[in-house]
This record gives sequence, C-alpha cells and structure tokens, in this order.
Amino acid sequence: MRPTTNLLLTLITISIFPFFTNGTLQPQHQHAHGGGCNPDERAALLSFKEGITSNNTNLLASWKGQDCCRWRGVSCCNQTGHVIKLHLRNPNVTLDAYGYDHACASASALFGEISPSLLSLKHLKHLDLSMNCLLGPNSQIPHLLGSMGNLRYLNLSGIPFTGRVPSHLGNLSKMQYLDLGQAGDYSDMYSMDITWLTKLPFLKFLGMSGVNLSGIADWPHTLNMIPPLRVIDLSYCLLDSANQSLLHLNLTKLEKLDLSWNFFKHSLGSGWFWKVTSLKYLHLEWNLLFGKFPDTLGNMTYLRVLDISYNGNPDMMMTGNIKKLCSLEILDLSGNRINGDIESLFVESLPQCTRKNLQKLDLSYNNFTGTLPNIVSDFSKLSILSLSNNNLVGPIPAQLGNLTCLTSLDLFWNHLNGSIPPELGALTTLTSLDLSMNDLTGSIPAELGNLRYLSELCLSDNNITAPIPPELMNSTSLTHLDLSSNHLNGSVPTEIGSLNNLIYLYLSNNRFTGVITEENFANLTSLKDIDLSFNNLKIVLNSDWRAPFTLEFASFASCQMGPLFPPGLQRLKTNALDISNTTLKGEIPDWFWSTFSNATYLDISNNQISGSLPAHMHSMAFEKLHLGSNRLTGPIPLDDSSSC
Repeated sequence: MRPTTNLLLTLITISIFPFFTNGTLQPQHQHAHGGGCNPDERAALLSFKEGITSNNTNLLASWKGQDCCRWRGVSCCNQTGHVIKLHLRNPNVTLDAYGYDHACASASALFGEISPSLLSLKHLKHLDLSMNCLLGPNSQIPHLLGSMGNLRYLNLSGIPFTGRVPSHLGNLSKMQYLDLGQAGDYSDMYSMDITWLTKLPFLKFLGMSGVNLSGIADWPHTLNMIPPLRVIDLSYCLLDSANQSLLHLNLTKLEKLDLSWNFFKHSLGSGWFWKVTSLKYLHLEWNLLFGKFPDTLGNMTYLRVLDISYNGNPDMMMTGNIKKLCSLEILDLSGNRINGDIESLFVESLPQCTRKNLQKLDLSYNNFTGTLPNIVSDFSKLSILSLSNNNLVGPIPAQLGNLTCLTSLDLFWNHLNGSIPPELGALTTLTSLDLSMNDLTGSIPAELGNLRYLSELCLSDNNITAPIPPELMNSTSLTHLDLSSNHLNGSVPTEIGSLNNLIYLYLSNNRFTGVITEENFANLTSLKDIDLSFNNLKIVLNSDWRAPFTLEFASFASCQMGPLFPPGLQRLKTNALDISNTTLKGEIPDWFWSTFSNATYLDISNNQISGSLPAHMHSMAFEKLHLGSNRLTGPIPLDDSSSC
C-alpha cells in the first residue's frame, strides 16, 4: 500500500471505528471468572503455531504456559476467558523503492499457513493476520474462514493470495470490517461476483485493493445495497467504469472512497460518487477520467481529501463550485496538464474558507503559467506545497517564509528567476526543499542553515553563484544535497564532512577550486553517492586513509587526481567509479584492479594511462568499462573457458 494512502486509511479507521479499540475487543488479560483460558482454545492456538514455519521476530515466542490469554496477540473475554481477539499483524512492514509492501519479502513476517484449528475459536470476533506470508499449500484464501461465523473483524491485507475470493465469506453475517487488500498493487487474486457482500448487512469497512474485479460491471449497485458502509477501497481493481446510474443512493454514511488506479475512461462528471455528499475522502488518481468537474461537486461540503491526480485531463478546470469545499485539507490535481494562470487559481478558484485549513496542495506536472502570488502566504497551515513542472515565471515570493508549517516545498522545473529568498530560512519545520531546474541567480542564503530538520536540498540546474555558505552545514539532518550544474565557486567547505546523515552528495558542473582531502569525508558514514565531476578540484587522499563509507557511485571526472593513481583509492569501496579525464599517467597499479574487481561500472578514459590490461580482467564484474583515449597496449583479455 502506498504510504500516503496507508496514513489516510489509518486516520479514517481511527475516527470511524472506535468500537474496535474499546469494549469487548480491547485487549483483556485479567479474568473475572478466575481461571486461565479454555483448554480447547489453547490447543487450537498451539496447533495454529505449528503451522507457522518461520517466525524470525519471535512474535509467537510468548505462546507457552497454561494461560493463553497472556500470550502476545491474544485477547480474552473478562467474564468467560474465551479467546475473542487474535492480532498477529506483521509489526515491521517492508517497503520497496516505490513504497509498496511485500509481506513475503519481509524478514519479520510469519510464514506458513492458516490452520483449520482456528475453527475451534468459536468466540473469536477479531482476526488480524495482515502483512504476513501465510499462503499455505495453494496460496488461496482458506475457505474455512467462511465458517468463523462470530467474526466481526477480518484483516488479511497484504497476504499475497492468488485465485478466486471465496464467496463463503458471505456467511460471516456479523462482519463489520473486512480487508482483503493486496498492498497497493495489482495481484493475482480475483472475483467474478461480489454479490455475496450483500449478505454482510453490518459491514462498515471494505478493503479489496488489488483484487481483480474487471469482470464485474454492476459493482456500484452491489455496494449500494450495504448502507452501513463507511470506507470502500477498490483501488487497483481493474474496474473499467464508475458511471453507473444509481436511482436511489443508500450509501449515506460513506466517508472514504478510494477508486484510484483503475481504467474508467469516461467523463469525470458522470461518476456516481458525486452523489455521495457524506464523503470526506475521495481518491480517483491514476484513472483516465476526462472533462470538467460536475456542478454537484459543490454539494460535497464534508470533503477533506480530494485526489484526482494523474488522469492526464487538461479540461479539469477549477469551477466555482469548488469554492464551497470549506473543509478541504488535501487537494491533489497533479499530473493533469491543466492550463491556467496560477494567480487566478489562488485568488479566484481556491475557496477562501480553506486558506486556514488546507494542509497539502499539489498542482505539479500541469501547465500553469504566471507568477506565484503573495497571497499564497495566507494558506497558513500548508505542510506540503508542490508546484513543480509547470511554466511559472518571476521570483519566489519572500512571503513563503510565513508558511511556518511547511515540511515540503517543491518548485522545481519552472522558469522562476531572481535569488532564493533568505526568508525561507524561517521555515524551521521544512524537511524537503527542491528549487532545481529554474533560472535562479544570486547566492545560497546562509539562513538555510537554520533548517535543522532539512533532509533534502536540491538547487541543481540554476545559475547560482558564490561559494557554499559554511552555515549550510548546520543543517545536520541533510541526507540529499544536490547543488550540481550551477556557477558555484570557491572551495568545498571542510565542514561538509560533518554531515553524518548525508547519503547523496552532488556538486558536479560548478566552478569549485581547491583541494579535496580526507577531511572533507571525515564523518560521512552514511554516504552512498558522490559526484564532484567537472570542477577545478584536486583530489588528494593519503595512502593510510580509510573511507568511512561504502559507495554505490563515485565520480571525480575532470578533476585532478594524477599524475599517479592516488594510493587513497585503495580504501575506496564503490560499485561505480568515474575517474575519466583526471590527468592520470603511467601504468595501472595491481591494487587498482583488485580494489575495483567487484565494480560494475568503471570509466578511466581520457587519461594518459599506459601498459597492458590484466589477463584475469574477464573474471571481474564490469558491465560497463570505458578505457578509450589512453595509451594502453597489448591484447584485450577474453574469457577462453568455453573454447574447444
């Protein structure tokens, strides 16, 4: 599941389902009846434990002794001692580079199967096995779950099941919370018929994210027959339309609707969901919706989150009806190529009543033009402001420094000019600042050093001049510093070596001068990527220097390293190294090949290197090797192991 979606889902769950955290479903460990847990139920739990083949986090380590009501994840009724809750959600979810969860790639997950012994827990009301790898022998949702008729809460989200969703789940007539979601991505689980959901008359939460529902055309009519529903998540379900006609709307309690990442391919205004005036959260991102907002949008006065991003819909103009949405906290219209004047949008289109409420405004990847108005400072609660990849011109308003709640300011890839306002140094909660790919001039304000929580600073591809202010190194939380492709000069501050959280350091294509020594790297223990290329820098590393980091990428291209290979390179560990055009001369020392034999990328071209290549070079890990424009002689070593 995408992190932002997961956060919103958590918030709405907390606000909508307080009954899951009190009363009979609250963890209970003391027993008025005076005894331990029921022996048969204890045996059932131990049988379930036997079906767990891997338990690296020892989630079940406490499952011993007579009183199973004291075991981790197990809760019992005070009066009877019966097990009523089993909560074994994976406590440490693993996210990939795209923010998706993969339960079976998580070392902390439970592996094994869902044992039929759970059927003996006849009083069980709450079962949460989410984000584990409990696939069993056939990787399908066990039919036995449809026989656990006392369940009110069933969470199997993130378990990568395949096959058909069993209609037997319709037997769980007391169900209030059902989550079969597949972690914010498409899965191999499907359903051709969801009419069984109508047998769950008390259902308030339905999560089927990632379940293929492409063969179901009348899905809105089915859901409309379950009036208690408050949350519906059908994202990534391959639905092809949401423009069905509902003559009478029964979903009058619905507060959250997520239909993102489907393939609707129809007009935005024809969606049935615009009738649901009770909605607080509406997610329609990454569909193919086109056209304008309907007039009925103005009736959705409870709406707090509206996300219609990445529909590629240039006709999605901001109508007057949006002015009535005074409860809006998050508005995301990014990725739609919307045309319009940015000042008119802020002054005329956005509801004036939201200026004190709006927390996130994302209009990136559109075609907005004009200058950013000073009135933006009226949106005093903004935490995230993204206007990147538009056609904005003019200076960055100094009034942005008044938005003291900002954590992320994203203005990259526009045509903004002038200098960076020092007033941005007042944004003390800022964690990300990206002003790259503009036409900014002047120097880097020393006031940016006041941003103690700043982790990402990107100012690349501008026309910024002057040296790096030493005060910038006071931003000790920096993990990503990109000042490349500017006109920065002077020396690289030695204080940069104190940024022990820094992972990415990009200073290439500037006019830096001076010497880079091990002092510049002293405490960069987290560093993974460094690019100092195309500067007038001399790299001097002592032979006894030990790099405090292991790199993925290092480039010193067009810096001065020669004439001899710097002995300090022996201590540098990296998967990719570019030392092209660095005035190196003479033969390549033996230690060089052994040091970088596991690197996949090596560029030593455009030097004056002589001698021959090692005979065993074919056994090295290089995928790309650049040796051109040198004075090397002799044959290129080839792998002859397969020759006859």
